[in-house]
Amino acid sequence: MKISSLLLILLFAILLFARCSTTQKIEALKPQPSDDSPMIYKTSTSFVSMPLEISLKEIEHQLNKTLNGEIYNDTNINDDKTEMKITKTAPIRIVEKNGKIQTTLPLKIWSKFKYGTDFMGLNDTKEINLNGTFTLISDVKLSNFKMNTVSKIEDFEWSESPTISVAGKNVPITYIINPTLSIFKSKMAKKIDEAINETSDFKPYVLDVLEKMSTPFVTSEQYQTWFKLIPIEVYVTDAVLSKTKINMDLGLKCNMETMVGQQPKNSFDRSKIVFKPVASVPDKITANIAAISTYDSASKIITSNFKGKEFASGKRKIIVEGVSIWHKDGKIIIALDMSGTINGTIYLSGIPNYNAITKEIYFDQMDYVLNTKGLLTKTANWLMQGTILRKIQENCRYSIKENLDEGKKSMLPYLNNYSPMKGVFVNGTMNDFEFEKVELTDKAMIAFIKTTGKMKVLIDGME
Repeated sequence: MKISSLLLILLFAILLFARCSTTQKIEALKPQPSDDSPMIYKTSTSFVSMPLEISLKEIEHQLNKTLNGEIYNDTNINDDKTEMKITKTAPIRIVEKNGKIQTTLPLKIWSKFKYGTDFMGLNDTKEINLNGTFTLISDVKLSNFKMNTVSKIEDFEWSESPTISVAGKNVPITYIINPTLSIFKSKMAKKIDEAINETSDFKPYVLDVLEKMSTPFVTSEQYQTWFKLIPIEVYVTDAVLSKTKINMDLGLKCNMETMVGQQPKNSFDRSKIVFKPVASVPDKITANIAAISTYDSASKIITSNFKGKEFASGKRKIIVEGVSIWHKDGKIIIALDMSGTINGTIYLSGIPNYNAITKEIYFDQMDYVLNTKGLLTKTANWLMQGTILRKIQENCRYSIKENLDEGKKSMLPYLNNYSPMKGVFVNGTMNDFEFEKVELTDKAMIAFIKTTGKMKVLIDGME
């Protein structure tokens, strides 16, 4: 019996030693993520100064598009005893002259006027034909994206002698019409003012530009990162006419986001953009960007940090095969899938932080989550050692320096004569990104970064 008992004890010891020397299975209880609520976060709004420059050539171009062929037709002779049809015969030209706009219009005018009295039908009508170039001088007011003019005919030059229709024949009447041309001046000047005012409403163009700028675009193919701008309000100063261009200052209040993963939707709504006239606009960009990193994308980056690395203590070692992270109760849970001396998954918790020197997101106050189904074996207890935890913690981090550098690099082309649409050009400068803080949601980690710079928009050559 003694020999048998001794053999049994010896056999048990051998089995126990063997068990402790081979792979052990650890079964920890998985901390469940926080509730799957929508991602909601607060971000500081950004301000983008966009001095806007519109060339007079652009206004000239748009005016010629609006006024083409027949530009006026008054068929009611009874209101003022005059019918009039005005046709443009060549392109209109616009220049600045002593702070006013000088407009040259080649026109053909046909007019019928009634004279005499209606008493017993004692009246008659005559037709007049005018063909020449008229020069108007206009006082200009530029406010809230609109240019308004009050014009007067400054000069006229006949291409053909004015005629009057008599018995079906055109009889020259230059000597008569020149002194009495005032009958046409007010109508022509009013029509030109209406056309300029209608043509020179630049708000639709600004909205078109904002809509293009609001379309999300890729800033990093490698990280599948998208940039999105969300306009809120537009501030505008009164414009100033200066030689060959019109200048006004715009200020854009907006939100900015970068998102990792699929292309975000364009949420731009023209009807919700508020325009506010102001006396002045600061001349710089203050951009506050919410850089949204989903837990899935962060998991992939951290997993790559563990590739090919072993963590050992004595003869025992583990290899981290995969990393998953999620949010729970204000902390990040990091699940490490291991092979080696121990197979299974362990869970760590930590608080994300940022190292401004290395530009890395790391996890502070990291510790094990000890919701195990049973006590850890002595073989697994070495994982609890501070040295091992520190080694793991060193790899549970990822740099956003490349993201910041890549983000700035990707943004620069949009500030170097960028044309979101034909005839609109954007130029500017941008300073380095600065990190502010990290916030957690149930969906993602959000890094808030900011930058400053300058921007300028030129409108010239639109269709």
